[in-house]
Amino acid sequence: MGLPPYLRIASELRARIASGELRAGQRVPSTRGITEEWGVALATATKALAVLREEGLVRAVPGVGTIVGGGTPDAVVPGPPRRGRRRETPPLTRERIVRTAIALADAGGSDALSMRAVAAELGVSTVVLYRHVTAKDELVALVVDAVFGEVRLPGRGPDGRRARLEASARAQWALYRRHPWLAKSVSTMRLSLSPNAMRLLEWTAAPAVECGLGTAVTLAAFVRGIAVDLEDPVDERLGLGPDAMLEFGLARLLDGLAPRVPERRPPGEGRR
Repeated sequence: MGLPPYLRIASELRARIASGELRAGQRVPSTRGITEEWGVALATATKALAVLREEGLVRAVPGVGTIVGGGTPDAVVPGPPRRGRRRETPPLTRERIVRTAIALADAGGSDALSMRAVAAELGVSTVVLYRHVTAKDELVALVVDAVFGEVRLPGRGPDGRRARLEASARAQWALYRRHPWLAKSVSTMRLSLSPNAMRLLEWTAAPAVECGLGTAVTLAAFVRGIAVDLEDPVDERLGLGPDAMLEFGLARLLDGLAPRVPERRPPGEGRR
């Protein structure tokens, strides 16, 4: 009986590192790249990269992906301690845990967002991690809130309600584009649990106060609905990529919302 697929893939990537085909600092294939090259599921690709991370051969870098670390396959075999100054490890904090979790998810997708993977990346046991984060649900909530905190909203939004809704939709889409795993990790109906997400919804609804938050939530649900497939390969036969789908659907949605979100007329306009 042969090795499980994820171990076989890890072995082949390990060999590339050992031969110098993949050198320190170079990006290794992403989870999507692995699924395409080896024809496996995303979960299998995630497990393969997790094996290499646990061995110290690769590491996740925010905004870059998974890169080859400074070690080689031989380096995972215990040897005599190295002499010299010992590098101090930063203290384990919630902020560091959240940053690490985001980097892992950016590199490995939604399946990489687990307590075990984060603990392995930080070089601690899951027991130690649970002292700072009580459960995976809390970890995901912290990560989602931190990511929504990346959205920088202008103090004064665009003039006109439709323009404000468009600006909000594109800000959310840009966030999902940077973090393709996010849509699968957040629930539109639970955005109120994230202070940063609520800040975005309230900014979106500000010019449409007559409609309450319903319009903002509907818009958020639409954007998330398209973004939820960003981790999956695009079927070229559809002839429509995710960005084009977003723009086409957004225009139709705002057309439909127009009667409920009328433009505010300047003072005196329309009066006789």
